[in-house]
Amino acid sequence: MSIVAAKLTDLPLALFLVLLNIPFVILGGKKFGRDFAIYSTLGIVTLASLTLVHVSHGLTDVPLLAAVFGGMIVGIGVGIVVRYGGIIDGADTVALLIDRVSMFSVGEAIMAINGVIIAAAGFVFGWDAAMYSLIAYFVAHKAIDVTVDGLNESRSMWIVSLDVRALGKVINELVEEPVTYVKESNSKDLEPHGVMLVVITRFEEEKVKRAVRKADPRAFMVVTSAHEVIGKVSEGSLYRETGLPNGSNIAQSKRE
Repeated sequence: MSIVAAKLTDLPLALFLVLLNIPFVILGGKKFGRDFAIYSTLGIVTLASLTLVHVSHGLTDVPLLAAVFGGMIVGIGVGIVVRYGGIIDGADTVALLIDRVSMFSVGEAIMAINGVIIAAAGFVFGWDAAMYSLIAYFVAHKAIDVTVDGLNESRSMWIVSLDVRALGKVINELVEEPVTYVKESNSKDLEPHGVMLVVITRFEEEKVKRAVRKADPRAFMVVTSAHEVIGKVSEGSLYRETGLPNGSNIAQSKRE
């Protein structure tokens, strides 16, 4: 929108980048807090300032290369800013709000918003430029999601079985990461099955699934991507440093 306005008025792009983003910074500050507004203002002012020294000629004269690599750089930049709590344009604020209240990711929301804007820009700059811009924003959308979510290739595997301890021993023979028993199996319960969690790499996924299926053909498994894995956990490790026995007196310790 700023680029279109600058084209139609011959005024500096930096001016419109600041003016058009003021409402979104205010909205973001109210929804996400003071730090969000500060980081966003810093990002927008930096972006606007850099447009004043923008070179007239890039690294390539091939529009497709410019769209792909430009979109990648834009996506990584926006992803870094979003990941650490800021924005560099108003579409990011709207995208963050959409991400919180819907099933769409930040990248998908930004892609949809900019798709509408780029379609409008086609009337000003021509449809060839608009279509190259759509390619750039598709690449940017993917780069944003990768940057925000990370490149972690881990998998989290939830397993439901009537004998999770036996399955846990089987898995621990295959992978280094220990399993975490969320619920023990108990034949006296109304729901006798147990539940456990194990974090594995994508290379270990197939062999773990085969081993579980062999040990318990009726086991229920759910495998999802783990975008970020922080630290390690094993049975009892959460309590060793505190000196508390497993699962006991935590509430009492907090009160003390």
